[in-house]
Amino acid sequence: MTRLEGKTAFVTGAAQGFGQSIAETFAREGARVAIVDLQKQKAEEVAKAIGKNSLPLSCDVSKAADVEAAAKAALGAFGRIDILVNNAGTTHRNQPMLDVGEAEFDKVFAVNVKSIYLTAKALVPHFRAKGGGAIINIGSTAGIRPRPGLAWYNATKGAVNLLSKSMAVELAPDKIRVVAIAPVAGETPLLASFMGEDTPEKRAAFRATVPLGRLSLPQDIANAALFLASDEASMITGAVLEVDGGRCI
Repeated sequence: MTRLEGKTAFVTGAAQGFGQSIAETFAREGARVAIVDLQKQKAEEVAKAIGKNSLPLSCDVSKAADVEAAAKAALGAFGRIDILVNNAGTTHRNQPMLDVGEAEFDKVFAVNVKSIYLTAKALVPHFRAKGGGAIINIGSTAGIRPRPGLAWYNATKGAVNLLSKSMAVELAPDKIRVVAIAPVAGETPLLASFMGEDTPEKRAAFRATVPLGRLSLPQDIANAALFLASDEASMITGAVLEVDGGRCI
């Protein structure tokens, strides 16, 4: 029996990077998956590759109307949602904190933090009505062991990590588990922005700070999400799982 048989997942930022791997892994393990992303064409391509148990949904996770419409469409198509993965995220370029413009600051907080508020508004009532659910928020090691150059991004991920614990305590009576995953920087489209520029020297310097000696891969994060979404993790809530090769030690 597959580990997510009979379950339905709503995965944001699922058209590339960590989110795509999470969606593909969940589908392989028996789940039906809503591929929720701002990039409509890429979402459709991922859904086509997964097959009949997927639904591509165009959505700006920082806008309430978009999130509500996507949640309604997913519920209409699948009848239920059991797992919410708040993976969509963005960053400002690695640079001195005062060089980040106000509009960029607002965007990073809207996509990384406000989106969790919006998906909770859209889906927690459904989880309550059906007697439970699981929420996985993708945080970051940047919210645990912050470094210069990403001050405002670090702050958003610190918020995600703590918010996950706050949600877990409040929603536990409703049998809704809430956890976070804190990945180390990975092989995703955001990597160049994290480093300031993507060069062999920059990668080597960053890898040297990770005890296991490599960056994370999307499949690393997907594997962690699969466990946390499964019934095997039924006693785990409020945890922030570091998938970081030891960087936070």
